[in-house]
Formats: sequence, C-alpha cells, structure tokens
Amino acid sequence: MGTPAGTAAESQSRNADQGQSEVPAAAPAPAAAAAPAHPQQQTGPARVALVGVHGFGTHHLHNLERLQAAGVVELVAVADPQPPAPGAVPDTAAVFPGLPELLAATQDLELIIVATPIQTHAPLGLAALTTNADLYLEKPPVASLADFNTLCEAAEASGRSVQIGFQSLGSHALAAIEELLASGTIGTLQGISATGRWVRDRAYYKRSRWAGKRSIDGVDVVDGVATNPLAHAVATALRIAGARTIDDVASVETDLYRANDIESDDTSVIRIRTATGLPVTCALTICATESVEPYVTLQGSLGEAVFHYTEDRLTVTTLAGQTEQVLGRDDLTENLLAHRREGKTLISPLLDSGAFMLVLEAIRTAPLPALIDGDYVQWEGDGESAHAVVVGIEDALDRATREHATFRELGLPWALQAHGSAS
Repeated sequence: MGTPAGTAAESQSRNADQGQSEVPAAAPAPAAAAAPAHPQQQTGPARVALVGVHGFGTHHLHNLERLQAAGVVELVAVADPQPPAPGAVPDTAAVFPGLPELLAATQDLELIIVATPIQTHAPLGLAALTTNADLYLEKPPVASLADFNTLCEAAEASGRSVQIGFQSLGSHALAAIEELLASGTIGTLQGISATGRWVRDRAYYKRSRWAGKRSIDGVDVVDGVATNPLAHAVATALRIAGARTIDDVASVETDLYRANDIESDDTSVIRIRTATGLPVTCALTICATESVEPYVTLQGSLGEAVFHYTEDRLTVTTLAGQTEQVLGRDDLTENLLAHRREGKTLISPLLDSGAFMLVLEAIRTAPLPALIDGDYVQWEGDGESAHAVVVGIEDALDRATREHATFRELGLPWALQAHGSAS
C-alpha cells in the first residue's frame, strides 16, 4: 500500500474495505417455516455459517475462531467461490462454493454472516432470510434505498433479526457521549462533524473488479469514500446525532470529487440535517498526505468532544480543561447471538441503518463525482504503490467540518474548477 497507517486500529479498519470474494447469489433457498419468537431458549454453541472468507471475511474468521475457542459458537460451514486457504477454517466446517449450496446441505443454523462485495448483499441477505437463522450483514447493508426497503420487508415477514456490521456502534463511548450531552458539560449541541483522512494507493482500486465503481453491468455498487472505507465515520456521526431511521433525516447534500481514475468519489463532503435541525457534516478523503485515525466531533456551546471511533477514545475539552478516556466495545456477533437467545437489544439493527441508507442513496443518485484537476493532485510513491494527495486537503477538511460547508462553498480552487466555475 502507499503511506502506511501509523496504528494497529487503522490497519484493522483498512482491512474492512479490501477485496472480498464474490459469492454467487443464485436462487434463494425455499422459504422456511415461520421463525420462532425471540428470545429462543437454546443451549450449546450457536451454529454459524460464514459467507465470504476473504477480504473482511478474514476478520470474521478470526473472531469466530475466538468465539469457538470460548465455546460460544461452532462454525459449521463457509461459502466462497475462492476456497479458503489451508487451515483458515476449522476442519469440521464444510466448504461450499456459494450460499445456495450451503443452505441446501446445512440444517439448524442460528446465524449466517455475510461478508461479501456490496452488490451481493441484497440477494445474499434475502436468501439468508428464507432460513430460521438470524443475519449479520456487513456494511453498507445494500447498494440502493429500494434494495434496503425490500430487505426490511423481507426481514419483517420472516421474523428474523438482522444486524448490520457497523462495528463502531458497539463502542461504550456512545453511552458515555449520551451521558456527556445529558449533563450539559459541553453545553447545547450545535453540530456534529466527521473527519476521515486516509491513504489508498493505485493497487487498492485494482484489488477487485468492483473497487471504485458506481455500478457493474447495471447493478449498483456505490463504492465511494463515504459508503465503504469511511462509512463508519458517517454511521457513527449519525448515531450520535440521534439519526437512526429514514424518518430521522430531513435532508442530505453531497459534494463529490475524485482524484483517482475511478467512477466513484474519493474526496467528498456530505452534509446532513436531521429531523431536529442538527447539522451533521462529513468531510472525507482517501487522498490524504498520511492516514490518521478518523474522528467524530461534537460541537457544543461550552466545549467540544472528539470521538476517535477506531480506538474507542473520547476526548472532552471545556474551559475547565481536557479529559480523555478509552472505553470498551461490544462485539456485534456476540450481541446478535445474545439478542437471539436472551432478548438483548440489538446494537446495529437493520432499520437503524435507514439514515445511513439515505446518505448512500443521495450519493448513488448524485451527478458523477467531479474530477480534480491534476494541478491540484500530487502523486507520492511509485507504480501500484503510488497514491494521490489532494493539495491542501487537510486544511480543506478542517474548514469544511468547522464551517459545515462544502468544498465548493469554501471556494477551493480545485472544487470551483471541477464545476467549471473557476475565476
């Protein structure tokens, strides 16, 4: 890759948007009988299947290995057209080329995890919902609002539970932030922003045929900076703002650009206004000078709080001084199993991705991202390891989030030129 990240947390997050194997969806399995009501009294390890064992699927493999060693789960089957590497899955787990084959041969699953490319989430998720298993679906849930509505309808009809893989929402810092706001420590909340400054090189966009695409053969992909690599920044900011469902969002504005030779955006501002009138501005790029931990800022009348969500680190600054704490995090897989067996509240349920899906839909239906003129782009590194750096991008992101303004509104020369309005 290009300039390496400086921390293990960012390195783990980097793996979240690496190439994932494309698991054929084919036809869904026959509909199962009506699912039993939650919670379900079951004993012994939960029987789990994983769809997609490469890319971020490797993270799930490691997590399932941990949970299996603790006696919480049993990984009974995996599906991927590219067989897993030797030793990557337990010898007792059956291996299938696709989900239809897995479902035809595997009974009594409690959980199906889908960690595959974005454009396969809808068909694979719908197929999983025809079983008695609950579904863990990686982010983003699907690639269009229409598919999201279809998936929600299918989940409601099946009675199954769906957890969406926004891992940052499991952070205990979110509860600490709620307490912080309730106490009035930073005064009245005036706005929320999310800042993401990462580096991705040329090889990143060649890792798979869907990388950086808006669509493939007429099928939506929407693999942009706000919908995949830095999707957690958007989702976390929305959750803190209290915007969970579609009804919680009043408007979404997009200002999309690209420095790389791709279809989708790599440098963008997404400005959201919640139903309560709170501005939420996300300024994101994967064309930074170097990768730093992304963060969400709460702007209050008496101070501010900054949440570095990959580290679960919360910093609060007021006139009284600065405090910092690092909190824990709940695992979303364990949470979904506890929901199924004990009725525990889901951390990242499907319906609560509605606000995020409105952002994705605004990006999907926006005009093509504007190309940033080469005079404002520097390339660092050589060959496939070279990565684009938008000149002055760090200052641009800071101004956009402080002023809740788009790049174009800030009068940045490359933004104005990209829109044909340079003076």
